[in-house]
Amino acid sequence: MPYKFDRLKLKIPRDKDKRIKLDDYQRQQIRESYNKISQRNLAKHFKVSRSLIRIIGNPYIAERVKNTRKLNGMLNNHYYNKLKHNIAIKKHRLHKKSIFNNL
Repeated sequence: MPYKFDRLKLKIPRDKDKRIKLDDYQRQQIRESYNKISQRNLAKHFKVSRSLIRIIGNPYIAERVKNTRKLNGMLNNHYYNKLKHNIAIKKHRLHKKSIFNNL
């Protein structure tokens, strides 16, 4: 039986979502200092990958990466591991359950 938050399509508050690595203020800081500081130093400072810094700092690259990922997802599914995905979904649902039980 599905959880209540799955049936009602409740969204996780942005500050509780584990998938978000940077908040809006940090993203704005990256955009402002993208051409002034090296990508590697920005990545070390914000503790994220250099590719994420590149995507945030350059909108053209962000669009290109988005299209490439969409195309690769349609053409092949060699990244998908059913068992690993099931475990991750279960963990995510338990996390959502704990968030909505505490609200």
